[in-house]
Amino acid sequence: MYKLLIIDDEEPICSSLAFALDSEYEVYSALNEEAAFELFAAQEFDLVLLDLRLGKTDGLEVLTKIKEIRPTAMVIIMTAYGSIQSSVTAMKKGAFYYITKPINMEELRVLLNNATNYIKLSSRVEHYAGKIFREYEQTGIIGRSKAVHNVFNLIEKVRDMVTNVMITGETGTGKELVARAIHFTGIRKNEPFEVINCAAIPPNLLESELFGHERGAFTGALQRKRGIFELADKGTLFLDEICEMDINLQSKLLRAVQQKEIIPVGSTICKQVDVRIICATNRNFAKEIAAGRFREDLFYRLNVINIHLTPLRERSEDIPLLVDYFIAKYNRKMGKAIAGISQQAMEVLCRYSFKGNVRELENIVERMLVLSDGEYLEIQDLPTEVCLGQSVKLSNSQVLIPVYVGESMDVIEQKVILHTLKSLKGNRRETAKMLDISERSLRYKLKEYSVEPEKNAEPAKNAALNT
Repeated sequence: MYKLLIIDDEEPICSSLAFALDSEYEVYSALNEEAAFELFAAQEFDLVLLDLRLGKTDGLEVLTKIKEIRPTAMVIIMTAYGSIQSSVTAMKKGAFYYITKPINMEELRVLLNNATNYIKLSSRVEHYAGKIFREYEQTGIIGRSKAVHNVFNLIEKVRDMVTNVMITGETGTGKELVARAIHFTGIRKNEPFEVINCAAIPPNLLESELFGHERGAFTGALQRKRGIFELADKGTLFLDEICEMDINLQSKLLRAVQQKEIIPVGSTICKQVDVRIICATNRNFAKEIAAGRFREDLFYRLNVINIHLTPLRERSEDIPLLVDYFIAKYNRKMGKAIAGISQQAMEVLCRYSFKGNVRELENIVERMLVLSDGEYLEIQDLPTEVCLGQSVKLSNSQVLIPVYVGESMDVIEQKVILHTLKSLKGNRRETAKMLDISERSLRYKLKEYSVEPEKNAEPAKNAALNT
């Protein structure tokens, strides 16, 4: 039973409210601020009914103190001086809602019920979110599929080694997450972790970014700059999109990998570096080497251990877990309390082919949370492109049929008829009945769509019609 504290300087109001609510809540009452906070010191109240004016005391000041002591308490302001300004101020200070005097008990019960539902939902979401974050906060990699467990096993084996690692996989599969997991769970976790995207920096600048340069080495080099190899000394360097590196620069990278030394642009002095290199690409190395775009000797130096990340469409069993994780993540970021996702919406996501992999799924879930007004994410919250091409099952008898903007009514009618016929396993009588048309009209439509009648499906009835 939830604990409710009534704070009002009029004893008859406290008594009448306590009498009306004591069968539903564990009710306490206080006539002033001092008595209220004495009770707060001894009890943890879930709900508070607070008068906006407690004699000479401003109820909003009491509200502020209550939220400092117990931020999760649901405070409903009671006032005989209802105004838009006072209610807005109360809500800004953390009030759940407000109600004007004289109090309508039915309205109050609805507000209290809404407040308790919010408490239940918030508690459930917080518990679930905490559980998910505790489980995955170490690596940030989420999944229970065999493919993900294989990745976990490889991370465990290589994290304390100095061996170079190559991570391959499609865009959005989480290659940088794996690189970070290797570094931050290994013996180098307290040393630098530096990242450079080889596709994001022009080839003529990438050499300087990697190895640094001396003052005056080229136009604009006004001072000496340390390269990312130096910055990553004793730690890990993650080279993302390694296949995008210019072939001429690859020879200098090979020297750095082999000799553990670099030469800054404009210098003749070699510098020793102790760097563990992790690379990543979404390209096919065999094709890149065959086309002369990537050095084979460099490939073998970098690809000592290969970790391949399976695309999300091939491990759909991980989608529910990822969705739960992203719901918890964006609940926290947005201050929302979405409890989960409906089974129907989850089924649609599990059938969807994620070209952008986990990154695309995260974007979809974030968008759904922004647009959702309900307790759960529903099918209608999904982006249109996710539902297109899918027959979306709502229940045992309801199916959503994809309709495109600009389609003619004839095409839409054909879709409805054919999908209904298919869902009823070709039973024309039941199809006509469900669509509220005659069987004869249905036959004409199917003939128009060049759908042949099933063999021996209606011989008896056709014979009867012809007699």
